[in-house]
Amino acid sequence: MRENTCCFIGHRTINETEELKNELTELTERLIAEKGVDAFLFGSKSRFDGLCLETVTVLKEKYPHVRRIYVRAEFPEISEDYEAYLLAFYEDTYYPEKLTGAGKAAYVRRNREMVDGSKYCVFYYDESCVPTARKSGTKLALDYAAKQGKEIFVLKSK
Repeated sequence: MRENTCCFIGHRTINETEELKNELTELTERLIAEKGVDAFLFGSKSRFDGLCLETVTVLKEKYPHVRRIYVRAEFPEISEDYEAYLLAFYEDTYYPEKLTGAGKAAYVRRNREMVDGSKYCVFYYDESCVPTARKSGTKLALDYAAKQGKEIFVLKSK
């Protein structure tokens, strides 16, 4: 775990409001300015990930030392072109070795890897967004982060 690292995990679909955007921006800036966070871990496949990336990218103008790191759940090996594409948005990307052979559990394991590598975890969790046909990956990650004793922040639209 890195003391100065935070991960973002949330639902694929969110109720994106100005209030949520403002709360996320204020929280992220506090993490940088007050807690010394300088590395943010991102997954993919959710609108919350995209919103967090946009937020950190804007704050990076004020805090240029901040690093955005994309944690891949797919593609252990990537082409130079794909890596260049990712590095247009992030300062780094990696594929956790623990995901090798994970199959359908890749995203759950990737989220756990992100939690394990972070002191702070920001979640977008809203019961109304939880899929009914399967377990919520966000809820699994949130429960895991709590068991690991992480400092957790839960956002949801009001």
